[in-house]
Amino acid sequence: MKIVKEIQKIIVIVIGAFFLAAGLNFFLIPANVFASGFTGVAQLIATVIPLSTGVLLFLLNIPVAIIGWMKIGRSFTFYSFVNVALTTFFLELLPVWQFSPDILLNAVFGGVILAFGAGITLKWGASSGGLDIIALILSRVSDRPVGIYFLVLNSIIVITAGLLFDPEQALYTLVAVYVSSRVIDAIYTRHVKLTAMIVTKQAEQLREAIHDRVTRGITRIPAKGGYTADEKEILMIVITRYELYELKQVIQEVDPDAFTNIVETAGIFGLFRKE
Repeated sequence: MKIVKEIQKIIVIVIGAFFLAAGLNFFLIPANVFASGFTGVAQLIATVIPLSTGVLLFLLNIPVAIIGWMKIGRSFTFYSFVNVALTTFFLELLPVWQFSPDILLNAVFGGVILAFGAGITLKWGASSGGLDIIALILSRVSDRPVGIYFLVLNSIIVITAGLLFDPEQALYTLVAVYVSSRVIDAIYTRHVKLTAMIVTKQAEQLREAIHDRVTRGITRIPAKGGYTADEKEILMIVITRYELYELKQVIQEVDPDAFTNIVETAGIFGLFRKE
């Protein structure tokens, strides 16, 4: 099962890298719109020194990979660097080709395609490198949406690009950055908290199974059926939306007859593991 998941992750990373490169070569680069993150930085530097965007992207990610290795985890950083290497490969492989001469369409669709590639990569435990890693570290520290940090960090880059180059291009880049941040938040939902209240007759077995698969605390509350008067328990657990799929699988396997109520949590006070 673990090997299957690793293969699935590699496939998703390859697809994510392809979408990142396609968004650049088919939309943003032909329209002279700067991409978000280190990709945009690489584009800017490529206008000054005679190196391709792909090669510069790879070089810029080396120091960030070291930070990610220490702060986030070896597996995450390894797969992120694999994604960067594959993105560099696809950037060199795919031709720069323009679908539309409309700069706004290129900014919007380029931003969406880039965000899709970055979002699915984040969801499967990796990233597209660069500012993705920095934003993820900041998100874990403050427990705010990843997209907010993408928007703030990328806005600084865009403003710099506007001061150095064409201000109008910088404004279109802001459109692409905003679209990307919203799409990433829609795909990567780890910051969204949910409270699950599971009414079950198999509380102990379900508790053990949940703890084996989802590392979260559980509160056990005695309960009695209102119609049958059967003795039951309510297992209350706060999770991220990212973990909801795994929780559903556990409940279905252990107690398919359990009644589960999922509500979105407005806020949390106290210890909640962010790793």
